[in-house]
Amino acid sequence: MAAYVTTSDALVALNGTIPFNSVSIPCNTGNVVPLASGILNLKGSTSNRFARYKVEVKANVQIPEGGVVTPIAVGIAVNGAVIPESIAIITPAAAEEYWFINTDATITVPSGCCASVSAVYYDGTEDDPATTPTPSITVRREASISVERTA
Repeated sequence: MAAYVTTSDALVALNGTIPFNSVSIPCNTGNVVPLASGILNLKGSTSNRFARYKVEVKANVQIPEGGVVTPIAVGIAVNGAVIPESIAIITPAAAEEYWFINTDATITVPSGCCASVSAVYYDGTEDDPATTPTPSITVRREASISVERTA
């Protein structure tokens, strides 16, 4: 298992990637490679038809001071597209109030291929077109993303 964390509070724009800038548990097999702050590269298997990974994201999130209270959604994105089943949505009672989000997804990478994975602040107001999502959220330090190869 590989794990990456944030080491300080981060302001994340809508559709932006949550930064994970520190290695908590390194991947010693080379199957999980950090590409950029918050983006991980998962490698497909060379001996099987695919490699399967369980990706889990945990974070404390809030609407910054003075922001409008709207639903906050965090999802796991593969190659830039958010996996619908991975979207976790919370609606804080007030700005500056931290809430915990936890989501996971199983990702299959074909043999010889790679997939980039990230955690994204996503529009949680899609069901209500009259509501405009808050333009940014704060992610509290020690948010984490972990990746475990399961097959």
